[in-house]
Amino acid sequence: MSKLKKLNLGCGNQIVPGYINVDKFGRPDVRFDLETFPWPWEESSVEEVILNHVLEHLGQTTQIYLSIIQELHRICAPGAKVRIAVPHPRHNDFISDPTHVRAITLEGLALFSKETNRALKQRGCADSPLAEYLNVDFKIVSQDYIIDDIWIEKFKKLQVSEKELEEQFDHAIRSYNNVVKEIRVVLEAVK
Repeated sequence: MSKLKKLNLGCGNQIVPGYINVDKFGRPDVRFDLETFPWPWEESSVEEVILNHVLEHLGQTTQIYLSIIQELHRICAPGAKVRIAVPHPRHNDFISDPTHVRAITLEGLALFSKETNRALKQRGCADSPLAEYLNVDFKIVSQDYIIDDIWIEKFKKLQVSEKELEEQFDHAIRSYNNVVKEIRVVLEAVK
């Protein structure tokens, strides 16, 4: 079996050594449009994928977005990591850029997990079981919110317990724009 690959998809000018850098523009290692199918990599041939500020630019139609997820799962080896960074959909960084065509959220990515699909079904939730529909399976192994600097300063000034701070922060994320600047997620391909 050949060595598994590492891909930096939609790399733009951010060339990462040790990865195959892919974009439809510029001077990447591989020039390819990620909204074209099938992708030029073999099934289960990739051990790691970077999608750094890329997914929000892809899949303006639902069918194209879901095809991207299917191709991503197809090329990933069992246990492959997919590292995603996207602007939070309620931050001006997302809202202001007319090339951003799709909001990416933790909840939306979780729908590509068969385990999550089963749990939602058991609770009687109406969420779309996308992992089942598409025959894909990605588990969220880590997630992180990058907070906008203005809110970091506001929270630093508060004289409250850690629990109160978490509650206020959770309320702010759900209530206001420009609290979370970026979402970072690592998915693991389950096969």
